[in-house]
Amino acid sequence: MLSRLSLLALIFAFFTLANAQFQFFGDMFGHPQQQQQQPSGGQQWAMHAESLSCSEYLCPDTLLCVKRPIDCPCPIVQDVKCVVPDAQEVGGGTRLCIRGGTNCAQVEKLAKKFTK
Repeated sequence: MLSRLSLLALIFAFFTLANAQFQFFGDMFGHPQQQQQQPSGGQQWAMHAESLSCSEYLCPDTLLCVKRPIDCPCPIVQDVKCVVPDAQEVGGGTRLCIRGGTNCAQVEKLAKKFTK
């Protein structure tokens, strides 16, 4: 016959294995314990953008509120902002950010070449 100590050890081992099995099945069926999902960087950015109040245009890369999309600043301070005018909309255009200390002359030259 088993001694009391052996019997207690056997019962303890049984409950430990049973608990491990239930934990496995709980995790397998989508019920993990003490795991909370943290929002990713993109989700945090989107939640922050939604919390801002802007009655006109919210720049997607800087989250500044401006009157028109071409009024958005470049996201990197060292970049130069160039505006390519829109042939169909007066006052409209496309904003380009150029890196490298150059000016907008080359962009304007290319814009004229492709709008002919």
